[in-house]
Amino acid sequence: MKFSLFIHLERLNAEQPQQQLYEEYLALCEIADRGGMHAIWTGEHHGMNFTIAPNPFLQLVDLARRTKNVRLGTGTVVAPFWHPIRLAGEAAMTDILTGGRLELGIARGAYSYEYERMVPGMDAVTAGERLREMVPAVEALWKGDYAHEGTYWQFPATTSAPQPLQPEGPPIWIAAREPASHDFAVRNGWNVQVTPLAAPDSQVDTLIGNFNAACAAHPEVKRPRIMLLRHTYVADSAADADLGAEEINVFYNYFGAWFKNQRPVTQGLIETLSDEEIAANPMFSAEGMRQNCVVGEAPEVIARLKAYEAQGFDEYSFWIDTGMSFERKKASLTRFIEEVMPAFA
Repeated sequence: MKFSLFIHLERLNAEQPQQQLYEEYLALCEIADRGGMHAIWTGEHHGMNFTIAPNPFLQLVDLARRTKNVRLGTGTVVAPFWHPIRLAGEAAMTDILTGGRLELGIARGAYSYEYERMVPGMDAVTAGERLREMVPAVEALWKGDYAHEGTYWQFPATTSAPQPLQPEGPPIWIAAREPASHDFAVRNGWNVQVTPLAAPDSQVDTLIGNFNAACAAHPEVKRPRIMLLRHTYVADSAADADLGAEEINVFYNYFGAWFKNQRPVTQGLIETLSDEEIAANPMFSAEGMRQNCVVGEAPEVIARLKAYEAQGFDEYSFWIDTGMSFERKKASLTRFIEEVMPAFA
């Protein structure tokens, strides 16, 4: 099982300079590269300081100049916010500028806050339809000349300009949850990204089960890869693990508030949640994060990851967005590289 880093710029309050956050982002990515991680993933979000990532290709190109070995992935671009020709061309140019290191993860998106600003009136169902129409078009454009007559896009014969450096194009990853999404990815030979978010490992069982069922339904297709994304904190003590779980719980409370799209947002920052609101949230708790997310000292983390490896996951992505300080993120990531990864060498 390979290991990667999943990371955004997190801005929690107006006092945090965005340039400083980017420098900290770069520092964590450089640690991942030096430490032998397989890939770095960064996503796409708009108007949200919670996860600053308006165009992941820009950041990946910059990372290509600052790293040597890691693959560089979009985790993920949001299909409904792109035109197929533009996505094919920008991904291909990024592949060239990164020396053929691009991995292209694509999703339908998650936040109605973004939908109503980027594509007013769109819902998750329509976003999924756009995803399923877009991805085959992008792959066809890399091969060119390709004409498209679809529900959402129509254009005459076109070739991606430029074309990717990787001969078959960047590997494509589909963010999947439901069985139909796994089937869509697998039958086309595309890789799969899954995350249970803060759910228990029973949800991981369901996700890998959906993937395996899709593979069984398409024996003519070479088995794609599957990546598991989990919030992770490698602690230096039991007390430190408990603190990490509390911090991840705060993150998920804000995640839930953004997802509900009912709380005031000013200058890209959501209205602060009080300690009382966090404590009263029936969906999330520090105890739940301690049990469900991968939080603990190195031996505990190794045991959890060994179980995921045995289930058939090809890649485990260390989700570092937690609201923690840079120093705490750095310490956890360093412990992961030095104390956890060697167990899988």
